[in-house]
Amino acid sequence: MNTPTTPAPALGHDEIALALHRRYRGKIESVAKCPITSRSDLAVWYTPGVAAPARAIHADPALAYDLTAKGNTIAIVTDGSRVLGLGNVGPLAALPVMEGKAVLFKHFGGVDAVPICLDTQDTREIIAIVRAIAPSFGGINLEDIAPPRCFRVLDALRSTLDIPVWHDDQQGTAAVVLAALLNALEVVGKRLDDIRIALVGIGAANMAVYRLLRSQGVHPRAFVACDSRDTLHAGRSDIEARRDDLVEKWSVCVETNPERIRGGVAAALRDADVCIAFSTPGPSVVPSEAVRTMRKDSIVFACANPVPEIWPSDALAASARIVATGRSDFPNQVNNASIFPGLFRGVLDARATRITDGMARAAAHALARHAKDAGLTDQTILPPIDDTIAAAKVAAAVGCAAESEGLARTAVDHDAALQGALRKIQDARRADSAVAAIEADATCSRDATDTSISSVSGRLVGG
Repeated sequence: MNTPTTPAPALGHDEIALALHRRYRGKIESVAKCPITSRSDLAVWYTPGVAAPARAIHADPALAYDLTAKGNTIAIVTDGSRVLGLGNVGPLAALPVMEGKAVLFKHFGGVDAVPICLDTQDTREIIAIVRAIAPSFGGINLEDIAPPRCFRVLDALRSTLDIPVWHDDQQGTAAVVLAALLNALEVVGKRLDDIRIALVGIGAANMAVYRLLRSQGVHPRAFVACDSRDTLHAGRSDIEARRDDLVEKWSVCVETNPERIRGGVAAALRDADVCIAFSTPGPSVVPSEAVRTMRKDSIVFACANPVPEIWPSDALAASARIVATGRSDFPNQVNNASIFPGLFRGVLDARATRITDGMARAAAHALARHAKDAGLTDQTILPPIDDTIAAAKVAAAVGCAAESEGLARTAVDHDAALQGALRKIQDARRADSAVAAIEADATCSRDATDTSISSVSGRLVGG
């Protein structure tokens, strides 16, 4: 009699991720894009031929954009001090996250990105290192650097480098929130200049949301922000005592909440039209009872990862009309991956020297218009992050904005920029498909047929 076998237990997400990262030993590699078929090719790409472009660039540094990969390459710079929901894990543990970011840049924007994980959390050292490596890159993406250091680093680099510097946790988040908010307000029939906004959490993300919404025309008195202690207002002596270090936070105290409303999250949400939360992960950060006190047709963005500040079902049950999170497994994903690949595609193609709030707003409006053209609903206020057309439209809008602000080194025609961005993004997608096909062939030779996560996880447990 045959003894029935017990099926191997299914692996969880962590086990699958560890197994696949170990299998591929990371997610990125360098591949030559020039043909090398003989030794004579090496004489062109390296010595002696490489001396010619070196001399040309020495005579005219602008030629680096034509003769090297500078114009399509950015650095992803982190000190590992605030990595996703993991906290201060340091540069080495931040490396897989930065590799993942590089994958997103390439797959969604056709942008080559190099992780740079720095073993220092000294503000001046970070600034000096990035300045020193800048000649190799067409742009700098700052990532997962804790506030207030991230503010100082961004400001210093933007004011001294001649290539665009962007802190995605700040500016990318703010731009996608603006796009989502514009469309959510369209759905519920409210105007941006006639709403009250509660900001739950006032770190790098919501600080940038506040600044970008201000630049869009929202008045400071429309905001009530709160941190882990209470609402922000001019009477917060604990923040005033550190006003030299917490410059941005003290500005929010002075500029907003003129009534000096106190009482934390519950008080901030009372009679608010919109709640924008970038705070501590956990479904009790924004209580259902507080959502019930918001105005009719309220909008709740609960964007903490991996667990939102309130579960969407709870927010909807508490009478919220539109709910968004940072997660892909709920409707209305508000994720900066909808912005940064297309935005960098646009600034690189325009050879822009800077990324301004105006360019971030242009990206947000392009994303919002694309979603609106496809049709808005309570559960569809943004396009999916893998929408190729959306990324190309963001790129073209950003390039045009750079030119209109006098920050583009090249002339930008909208239609040409759109088609150029679309071609580069599609080329990157085809390259990814080719890699998948090669892997599938290799896997077949090992008596397997599928490289999807589900099938790989099955084989990893002996299925």
